[in-house]
Amino acid sequence: MDEGEILEISENPGSPCAIRNPAGLSKGRIEDNAYANALAQFDKAVSHLHLKHGVMDMLRCPKRELSVNFPVMMDSGDIRIFRGYRVHHSVVKGPTKGGIRYSPNVTLDEVRALAMWMTWKCALMNLPYGGAKGGVIVNPKELSTRELERLTRRYATEISVLMGPESDIPAPDVGTNPQVMAWIMDTYSMHRGFSVPAVVTGKPVEIGGSLGRTEATGRGVGFCILEALKLRGISPENATVAIQGFGNVGSVTARMAHELGMKVVAISSSKGGLYKPDGIDPRMVTRHLERGGSVTDFPGPDSISNEDLLTLDCDVVIAAAIENQITSQNADRIKARIVAEGANGPTTPEADEILDEKGAFIIPDILCNAGGVIVSYLEWVQDLQSFFWPVDEINRKLQYLMAKAFESVIEATKQFKVSNREAAQILAIQRISDAILIRGIYP
Repeated sequence: MDEGEILEISENPGSPCAIRNPAGLSKGRIEDNAYANALAQFDKAVSHLHLKHGVMDMLRCPKRELSVNFPVMMDSGDIRIFRGYRVHHSVVKGPTKGGIRYSPNVTLDEVRALAMWMTWKCALMNLPYGGAKGGVIVNPKELSTRELERLTRRYATEISVLMGPESDIPAPDVGTNPQVMAWIMDTYSMHRGFSVPAVVTGKPVEIGGSLGRTEATGRGVGFCILEALKLRGISPENATVAIQGFGNVGSVTARMAHELGMKVVAISSSKGGLYKPDGIDPRMVTRHLERGGSVTDFPGPDSISNEDLLTLDCDVVIAAAIENQITSQNADRIKARIVAEGANGPTTPEADEILDEKGAFIIPDILCNAGGVIVSYLEWVQDLQSFFWPVDEINRKLQYLMAKAFESVIEATKQFKVSNREAAQILAIQRISDAILIRGIYP
């Protein structure tokens, strides 16, 4: 598939967002495309709403897309050209918000999908943001610190035509971290001639970052799991948990689950995982990583693949790695009663149908991992007013907003008689549609 070629459908074939499959790709290949999956989820949700066709087409389309090719001086003295993207899906509710990922697997369709999901996530949480996403095709582990800084500063300069505290506010994602956000903030500030901390979130506390931001996404996942366990009549002390992905989100969620009395029976990284029916102490694994070890060489538990981890017989499986991990190929083997989406888009629409038929309780990504954008919003607000809250206040606000959103989704499942994912997207899409019509179409 050529870069930027998308796969599926608009009811209006004359729409600029009509989707094609000119290469005749197989169902499996289409299922692997994040943007096709995002559109399929969208179509399923809007079938329960009475939206104007023009509004539906508007919500299918990204507002704007920027593709950049830029040079970076390597330590060897050679010059390498990198490709990056920044996509704004919607600006109706406010400035765009969304992470930047560094990965060799970044594609424009992936960034489009992630930007769309960010729109729904922000709307579901009632945050005054639209959705955005960015990415650079690079393996950050292959670059030195100086090379990574030069790449980041050049990419930030390239996308600075879109970026700003009142227009587009990036944050960390896969392959990026608070240090990368600090370089972006500094680069933007150097161009302005004064410090602009609110231009990014997820940055170090020393330069305007928020307390609790690093743990926010994982804590939000933990809050959602607690609510789901209540609905399923399972006490935390009797719950078994398997976690795919032991990065920032997965490790925080694992620690929180362990501290609440849940038994963490499996964890994994990109290279493989650990399995111990009697339970793994994630704090010990974290200390092992801090000493330079890896998940796969942690002593004691048995080895397990990422694929097998997802199909373990446990109460909760947390998909906290990357998109398209639970598909039509493995969904029928998922035994967990609760599937928590710590990552964006880990479950394909085909897998959703299988899991729904099995009676699994899916906590959809735009709800489950929204803790990060909630505290990003709180960080942005703190930067704009130069007034900062203690971490207890941050966590209190986080838990309140997560619980409120969780409750609204459960109420919507009953009102529309739909799945959790459809309910979450129905609420979000309706809010964006209402905002479009209230604002009006200019001119």
